[in-house]
Amino acid sequence: MTEEANITRVQLAERSYDIEIGSGNLVRFSSFLRQRSGSNHAVLITDTNVDSLYADRLGDRLADDQWEVHVLVVDAGELSKSPEVIFDLWETMLEEGTDRQSVVVAVGGGVVGDLAGFAAASFARGLGFFQVPTTLLAQVDSSVGGKVGINLPGAKNMVGAFWQPLGVVVDVDVLATLPDREYRAGLAEVVKYGIILDEAFFGYLEQNVPAINAHNGPTLVHIVERCCRLKADAVEQDERETTGLRAVLNYGHTFAHAFEAAGNYGELLHGEAVSIGMMCAARLAQRMGRVDQAFVSRQQALLEALHLPIATPHHDADELLALMKRDKKVDAGRLRFVLPDRLGHVELVKDVRTEDVLASLEA
Repeated sequence: MTEEANITRVQLAERSYDIEIGSGNLVRFSSFLRQRSGSNHAVLITDTNVDSLYADRLGDRLADDQWEVHVLVVDAGELSKSPEVIFDLWETMLEEGTDRQSVVVAVGGGVVGDLAGFAAASFARGLGFFQVPTTLLAQVDSSVGGKVGINLPGAKNMVGAFWQPLGVVVDVDVLATLPDREYRAGLAEVVKYGIILDEAFFGYLEQNVPAINAHNGPTLVHIVERCCRLKADAVEQDERETTGLRAVLNYGHTFAHAFEAAGNYGELLHGEAVSIGMMCAARLAQRMGRVDQAFVSRQQALLEALHLPIATPHHDADELLALMKRDKKVDAGRLRFVLPDRLGHVELVKDVRTEDVLASLEA
């Protein structure tokens, strides 16, 4: 059954766009696209997991509505965010007649969104771009805000651009086919929003753990709406991360990106790494006297209730430290971390002692 969708507006002057959030609303995607684009050629970029579930059907619907459609499929997983894969996409887009009037549609999770977005930002000096996120993590976080890019072997998201979409369509019904591990990984970013920006939302999550674990539709719509609004507010204030305001969204991510790179992007899902990274960041904040043990315990209790990992993976501490020093938040060689001083508020903290960082890796 198709229900009315709600619109969250991201206000960025001429780059403003709508996030449509609902249940069963993906069937109206063609009209959403037509209202926001003068194109009649859509390049759908998806992965091997999502192609048969949603992308192929979405392409057929667009074709039935007189769109010229090409569906490009990459291998599922973080390893597809690579120079080799983006080169193949550029070549295929050229062969398929993609031009300045074409639009790129990302149908998939965060990897597909980042990769397709970078293809859109770079091909023909920039194409219109739409997001159809099919994982919870992408719905609440990576599909909003315009960050697109690929990984280098030693650094995540080091090559990319800020390229805002023309629109985002979130249908929580697609989460029914999401593997439980992927669903849990998305919940890490949900918890993050409560910690960094909204204490009341954190409380809502605590009170609704059974409904969240049961994939309750109305609960998910509310969660996605709140996360998108919180992220949109941050992006509106600091679109290109020039003032530091948007950096708060990276709570736990300095640790997380190091864990991912140390595991060659195949050991942990991004959200799993974020969950563990948030625990490290909370312990670091406690060591620096910014929060107390009650804060750390409350964060840990919610992550555990949502069945998220909290134990630091077994990697060499010096290797992890070296990877953290490649983080984009490093300033003149000095590590900087997003750290809380209370629930619902974090800051970008400079001059963090190396010994405190290393100690925070251990529970």
